[in-house]
Amino acid sequence: MSDVTEFLTETPSAFRDENAESLREHAARALGRARERSTALTGAVDDEDLVRQHSKLMSPLVWDLAHIGSQEELWLVRDVGGREPLRPDIDDLYDAFQHPRADRPALPLLGPAEARRYVGEVRAKAFEVLEKAPLTGRRLTEAGFAFGMITQHEQQHDETMLATHQLRQGEPVLHAPAAPGRRTGPLPAEVLVPGGPFLMGTSVEPWALDNERPAHEVDVEAFFLDTTPVTNGQYAEFFDSGGYDQRQWWSDAGWEYRTTHDITAPRFWYRQQDGWWRRRFGVHERVPAEQPVVHVSFHEAEAYAAWAGKRLPTEREWEKAARFDPATGRSRRYPWGDEDPGPEHANLGQAHLSPAAVGAYPAGASPLGVHQLIGDVWEWTSSDFSGYPGFAAFPYREYSEVFFGPEYKVLRGGSFGTDTAAVRGTFRNWDYPIRRQIFSGFRCARDARGV
Repeated sequence: MSDVTEFLTETPSAFRDENAESLREHAARALGRARERSTALTGAVDDEDLVRQHSKLMSPLVWDLAHIGSQEELWLVRDVGGREPLRPDIDDLYDAFQHPRADRPALPLLGPAEARRYVGEVRAKAFEVLEKAPLTGRRLTEAGFAFGMITQHEQQHDETMLATHQLRQGEPVLHAPAAPGRRTGPLPAEVLVPGGPFLMGTSVEPWALDNERPAHEVDVEAFFLDTTPVTNGQYAEFFDSGGYDQRQWWSDAGWEYRTTHDITAPRFWYRQQDGWWRRRFGVHERVPAEQPVVHVSFHEAEAYAAWAGKRLPTEREWEKAARFDPATGRSRRYPWGDEDPGPEHANLGQAHLSPAAVGAYPAGASPLGVHQLIGDVWEWTSSDFSGYPGFAAFPYREYSEVFFGPEYKVLRGGSFGTDTAAVRGTFRNWDYPIRRQIFSGFRCARDARGV
């Protein structure tokens, strides 16, 4: 049995065996969970906060909210449902490619009350469409893809809004239980990932997006990978050794970025007499040594890796470590297997407002013994963002294809702010290598020639 066929037999039953009604219920729950989160993130602040731009890197929260509704109207109400447009007059306002984030506050945006009313009307229409739309016959609707795409789009903007909350000044408005501590004994520093081929990407995951497709075999040489993401304590050693001031660890682009912008520590860190502190969603606290470092750029991650005598993993290496099962030779959906993430597997879905300590999720480890590949922090890889062999843009070029090129680096694995609907072993994220407001961290790799 081929890897692709074997993987298909493990696809969740909601997509494989159940009837259309069960699939509609699955899509409705996913859409509902996303909207609950959007409502919580926008309802946590007053209207003045909703329309304010907290950073030129981000949109006002009210823009994200109405943009969520606009995309849902375009794809679910108009395209899938064939319904009349609700608000064609605002299409251009909420087209992310027409207006840079820094310019959006000056646009005639919907106010908070009007934006809430609009997204509510769109959702009501979308649920009407979901009740009647055939879930076969069109690629856009097969297995409810369009509803999954819109769910993921909303959850991605929810994570963006969460990052905006981290950038806002003022008293804490978001609250969640503390992330768990270590639940394992001491772990090895690194794991050997064997060389050889594995199946990367997917051709069968029902809600996978275009840049995850198609499945294709790649050959990866043996390498060592850190068992866990680099922690705050480990990263502080890099700082304390003078790493930010030593040109030898930095690439040309990284050094120029560090010096031009006076980057001296991870974003939101600051020094006190008793050590490193950070601001986290309005809370000021000591930097926890055992949590993965977060809010570091690709350039900082690359410099740390060089200082440690290692390097960042390639995207291929990361995915092999996350999905390859040496006992069967097949690629899993997730490090722990094929079942969807549960709270025992990974720190996802804004259940906590920080990464968890390394060793907090032993049930989520890969067959090779690599921990916390999913959740906690997006992990920088050394790879540029590009399409896989046989890539085909679907359903629109602007989701992935227009970003292909060396300007963007790939991140994998999701963060504590990523929902389960918007992350899997094949999911790909990308951003500029200078970005630090995102929930980004990393782990290191090194060659294992001759092993």
